[in-house]
Amino acid sequence: MHVISTDEKTGIQALEPIHPSHPMRPGRPQAVEFEYTRHGTQALIANFEVATGKILAPSIGDTRTEADFLAHLTATVDTDPQGEWIFICDQLNIHQSASLVEFVAQRCEIKTDLGHKGQDGILKSMASRAAFL
Repeated sequence: MHVISTDEKTGIQALEPIHPSHPMRPGRPQAVEFEYTRHGTQALIANFEVATGKILAPSIGDTRTEADFLAHLTATVDTDPQGEWIFICDQLNIHQSASLVEFVAQRCEIKTDLGHKGQDGILKSMASRAAFL
C-alpha cells in the first residue's frame, strides 16, 4: 500500500542570470550577478511517499489546473497500477474535481452512476465529490 502526501508549489520563478558570475579569488568570495532575465513561473506538483520518504512522479508545468493534477495523479498511480493508494491532500478545489472522481471510479472499477456535474449524484457538488473521495 502506498500512502502519499501530495501538494503543489506554484509561482516558482524561472530566472536566468544576465551576466556570468565572477569566480573566487584569494581573499574574495565568488561574485554572483544580481541582474537576471525572468522567464515566467512554473508550478511543481510532488508526492511524498510517507513510508519510504521517496518523491514519486513529480511534475513541473506552466499551470496548476484540474487537468494538470489529474495527469500528475495518473502518472503516479501508473508507477504501480495494481497497488493500493491513499492520497493525503489539502482542500484545494482541483483535489475534489469531477474528473478526479471519474478517474478514481474507473481505476477502482466502481460501476455506480456518478450523476452529472452541477446537477445530481456524486458529481453534483464539491461536497458530494469530497465525500466520495
